[in-house]
Amino acid sequence: MKIATWNVNGIKARIHALPDWLQAAAPDALALQEIKTLDEGFPRAEIEALGYHVETFGQKSFNGVAILSKKPVTQVVRGLPGDPEDEQARWIEATISGERGELRFCALYLPNGDPSPGPKYDYKLAWMERLRARAADLLREERPAALLGDFNVIPQDLDAAHPEDWRESALGRPESRAAFRRVLNQGWLDSWRAVHPREPEYSYWDFQRRAWEKNDGIRIDHILLSPQAADKLRGAGIDRDLRDGVKPSDHVPVWAYLAL
Repeated sequence: MKIATWNVNGIKARIHALPDWLQAAAPDALALQEIKTLDEGFPRAEIEALGYHVETFGQKSFNGVAILSKKPVTQVVRGLPGDPEDEQARWIEATISGERGELRFCALYLPNGDPSPGPKYDYKLAWMERLRARAADLLREERPAALLGDFNVIPQDLDAAHPEDWRESALGRPESRAAFRRVLNQGWLDSWRAVHPREPEYSYWDFQRRAWEKNDGIRIDHILLSPQAADKLRGAGIDRDLRDGVKPSDHVPVWAYLAL
């Protein structure tokens, strides 16, 4: 099973790039972030025509997450538990069946948090604590599970071309990194870093300051695997060439192969 995550930065802006990539890369399941549309505005017909089932949790103009799967999905949950007043569309999870078992597939768009410190950063850290609690619940189920998405966290200096530029950003602040490590330390595996332990590679390049041309990027899109899924990890990669395409997103897809 090939699973992937991609922050498309607007599904309507990426309606040509997404089908092309789906046909070329052929992921079995994909987590999308920043679809930036209500559910009824998602181009469902175009994606279903490629053989994918579609589940969305949309929001007008910003945020929004989705799951695309070649296999039917069941047990769909929209919204991260822990705050019934949180109206931001940042979490959707479902169960997907593979050839050799099932995977609990959780697509997330973690808050950016800037400017930090401030209310947006407080919201980010509170959201990460809710994520830690949900991740712990998933581990207690002792089944293959994956947390996929734009985490808006640079885990370590190796994950930034110029880490000194991100010290005061919510993406690189020590509190953000510590919150990310609290999730990892429960027993989750950073799939890309596990396969490429010392390689500097990035999943995001800002549209400003010629970041792509200078390879001034950061790695903030992650696929975290439960122990039961990590045991089945067979490969991982980043499709960086899409950043050089026509009307690209500022993020590129990140993927992992599981023997499921």
